[in-house]
Amino acid sequence: MAGGGLRPKIEKACLKGIPGGGMRMNLGDIVKLLDGVVLCGEDLTGSLDVKYAYGADLMSDVLAFAKPGSLLITGLTNIQIVRTAQMMDLPAIVFARGKRPQENTLELAKKAGVPIILVKKSMYETCGILFGAGIIPCEIPDRGV
Repeated sequence: MAGGGLRPKIEKACLKGIPGGGMRMNLGDIVKLLDGVVLCGEDLTGSLDVKYAYGADLMSDVLAFAKPGSLLITGLTNIQIVRTAQMMDLPAIVFARGKRPQENTLELAKKAGVPIILVKKSMYETCGILFGAGIIPCEIPDRGV
């Protein structure tokens, strides 16, 4: 498609409000937007703002591409997801597809102060809703594809 395709037009239309594009959104507002349920860390949702999000089920991708401060969207429910969030300075985790995290995952998240949010939507729909609301995706380096 001539002129750079549809994506730049969509991004320009959606990513307004902050220099560099995108909007900061309060985590509590994100929970409402996604019809989510906070499983732990509800007291932190009013004080956390998010500008970026990254969705993946491969922790190697999260380690490679997620920006510190990004909201993590995943379907993985094991304890490693919280450890990855801690290591990458990701403030909260959204579990998509209605997948409930394991009990030891919730326990570690509580100790670490990482809010856990459960949504029934697919990861695709969750990411799309957040993108439409102005949350910026983490950038993936060009691999010449």
